[in-house]
Amino acid sequence: MRPTLFDFAGGEPAFLALATAHHRRCLEDPELNHPFSHPDQHPQHVERLAAYWAEVMGGPPRYSEACGDHSGILTMHAGNGDMTDMGRRFVECFRHAADDADLPADPEFREALLAYMRWAVDEVLSYPERDATIPANAPMPRWSWTGLQRP
Repeated sequence: MRPTLFDFAGGEPAFLALATAHHRRCLEDPELNHPFSHPDQHPQHVERLAAYWAEVMGGPPRYSEACGDHSGILTMHAGNGDMTDMGRRFVECFRHAADDADLPADPEFREALLAYMRWAVDEVLSYPERDATIPANAPMPRWSWTGLQRP
């Protein structure tokens, strides 16, 4: 049986390294810098992001137990208008952050990670209006080697 993406990556330390590298890359990007350097950003943003990605990839439910469900993530990122270019830049930062974090270079693993991030960005960008209706109690997405897992 194949390990989860979470286990293959190296568990929680790998996702913390990924979130740290991604955050740093976003701060360095001239277009992404503003939302990532916002003064009222949660002081444990990177740790929460790592826990979220880890849970999505098959890790323990640390994010959902401490921070809420997927609806909260969608609400947090909704209502920002057309951010297509920022979404593309976000995915590129993620792709490079996987290298920075020294995640396994296995092509199938990397493609699964990128497929997730493209899907996640597309989902967030599907709520551009300020009054967007976010589905209540949305379950955490679960991503595997073959993509989104439906319950």
